[in-house]
Amino acid sequence: MYRLDAAGRPQRDADYLESAKVVDTEPKQVVLYRLDQQAVWSDGREIGAADFAAQWRALSGKDSAYWTARNAGYDRIEKVERGRNDLEVRVTFARPYADWRSLFSPLYPKDVMGTPDAFNDGARRKLKVTAGPFALQKVDRKAKTVTLARNPRWWGRPAKLSEIVLTAVPREDRASALAAGKLDLAEVDPADARRIETAAKGSAGADASAPGAAEGTGAAKKSGQSGQSGKADPSEKSGKADDEQQTDDEQQSDEKKTDGDKKSDGDKTDGEKKSDDGDKTDGEKKSDDGDSDEESTDGKASRAAAAKDASRDLEVRRSLEPAYTQLALNGSEGPLADERVRRAVARALDRKELAKLVLRPLGLPAEPVGSHLALSGQAAYADNSGALGGQDTAEARALLGDAGWVPGGRVDEEKTEKAAGGEGEKSDRGAKSSSSPKAGKKDDSDGDDEGTYIVGEDDKGRRASAGEGKDQRGGHDGRHLAQDGRQWVGRELSQGGMAGAYAPKGTAAPKGTVAPAGSASGVLAKDGKALNLRFVLPSGEGSETLRAVAERISSMLVKVGIRTQITKVSEASYFKDHIASGQYDLALYSWPASAFPATDARPIYAKPVPAADGSLTVEQNYTRVGTDQVDQLFDRAVATLDEDEARDLLRKADSRIWAAAGSIPLYQRPQLVAARKDLVNAGAFGFGTPVYEDMGFLKKGAVRDAASPSQK
Repeated sequence: MYRLDAAGRPQRDADYLESAKVVDTEPKQVVLYRLDQQAVWSDGREIGAADFAAQWRALSGKDSAYWTARNAGYDRIEKVERGRNDLEVRVTFARPYADWRSLFSPLYPKDVMGTPDAFNDGARRKLKVTAGPFALQKVDRKAKTVTLARNPRWWGRPAKLSEIVLTAVPREDRASALAAGKLDLAEVDPADARRIETAAKGSAGADASAPGAAEGTGAAKKSGQSGQSGKADPSEKSGKADDEQQTDDEQQSDEKKTDGDKKSDGDKTDGEKKSDDGDKTDGEKKSDDGDSDEESTDGKASRAAAAKDASRDLEVRRSLEPAYTQLALNGSEGPLADERVRRAVARALDRKELAKLVLRPLGLPAEPVGSHLALSGQAAYADNSGALGGQDTAEARALLGDAGWVPGGRVDEEKTEKAAGGEGEKSDRGAKSSSSPKAGKKDDSDGDDEGTYIVGEDDKGRRASAGEGKDQRGGHDGRHLAQDGRQWVGRELSQGGMAGAYAPKGTAAPKGTVAPAGSASGVLAKDGKALNLRFVLPSGEGSETLRAVAERISSMLVKVGIRTQITKVSEASYFKDHIASGQYDLALYSWPASAFPATDARPIYAKPVPAADGSLTVEQNYTRVGTDQVDQLFDRAVATLDEDEARDLLRKADSRIWAAAGSIPLYQRPQLVAARKDLVNAGAFGFGTPVYEDMGFLKKGAVRDAASPSQK
């Protein structure tokens, strides 16, 4: 019912709604929807009140037979009824709800929502009835494709493409698939983007990766817009956090969709194939391109040259993704349970430098994010980082001293014990493989993971205990909205060389080196313990950018006397066994921005609540840092119908979140999409909802409009 514009603001979709507005506020809020008179489902039935009512009943949370992931907003509705005619729907709220535009988008047919069985299992494998410019034609699980074809009952502007084939392609294989013509559009990592642009330089005549190119809207390849592309990345898992392993990463058509993670039929995966009426389908192209295992050297060279030539017909379209990467500080225990230590960590960071590290090589604006609840351009955005303060080494040291952490203090040797039910060793804080601070000592065991390094400790070798990173704690087996950032591979970012910094498996930290210039003299200690924070990161080729950022953060912390113990863990266990279960001190992962932060951001920053068994119910607040004041501000913001008041309340909540220093936003993530040059109205959309019916290929000899969205 609503789309997001380039600034991430909800706009009525005129193809479905003639109007939607609040018509009463007293005694209760009433929203009146007027549907387009031509709006019908693909089976010919009119879209109407019955569909709205079925979706409300399924997602209200009142019937436990429906397996819902969340009920936000729908639980505030009192009734849904037909208006004066079949084209009107009246929704009455029991409690005021500011984010009412977030509801019924997308709207599902009553066939899907009408019964628990249909809702829980019916839509897992097929979606018989849809509405939109395209309809679901085929799901091929073996080929990992979903085919969408033109919907003959679509009443809006006709789609330019006859079909769209969505293909699940691992990120590392996308560049070659694009060069081979198996894909027309795919999200790629920075290294592949750079290679594609290098190959296209001769014909394009300009290097789009130059920093100045990011500011343009015409010839420059960086989008002037920012926003959500709606793509699902089949190669990643979301914690939705993302997730973290993003949230925005649900597989399409293969699984049950709830109101928290549903997508419309037009959504596409990162690797996708589009064809005109005369084009071959993705499957046909794949069969044509089969390689022989016995191909000659000359043949391979010829194919490589052909692939390079094919890359000349590709270009990279870029934007800032509607998501930001943060440094998370676990405030549930240890040194970071003290707000002064968390604030000291934050004051030690040069966020501008970190943003430049990631974004400047990609030709994107390198500005640090100033809000937890919105991104630049959104109505709720304001830079509230002043509530915490900027980088200030002296202030950071003063905060640590006030918290009792002093240089040259007594440091007792840590005693470790076997972790109950698990492998390896466990410190008294519950984190595995806490290394002894004793200089020069090195554990000979290697374990399955790549090991642990103490950053900021002189003359220390690599430290790793058996089973490092293989945390056995359970819990949080669900999906997450947050993301670990693996997809933003920064292979062009060089790894630093400071003592103890991250290095590949088997590489010892440099010996005999000294702490960086300006670092605090001596080890900060308190009550016989050194100030040493465990920095947990995902392993794997897709996490180079995160590790480069972590290394830079560690070097900044060393300067105020904070040592970090960088530990790599498997990507599969990163969220479930470490972030969600609280087995970390510092971590990097991302959150998607929302057009409805009063609803969507509340569980991320809600104050943890003690459960009956003594554990904490944290919702999605994996930092375990929250306050009653923040919760109250969210509650007030979601309950007011005055948009200006809601915006002010959200900004106040954001200021308090900054002050609590549980989460430090760093930079907005890059969005890089490689596409055929003749493919228009498709690319890196940023916040904007893609208009699938406008996507298509230029006719031979046609000139692309300089302001076309295809330039994004």
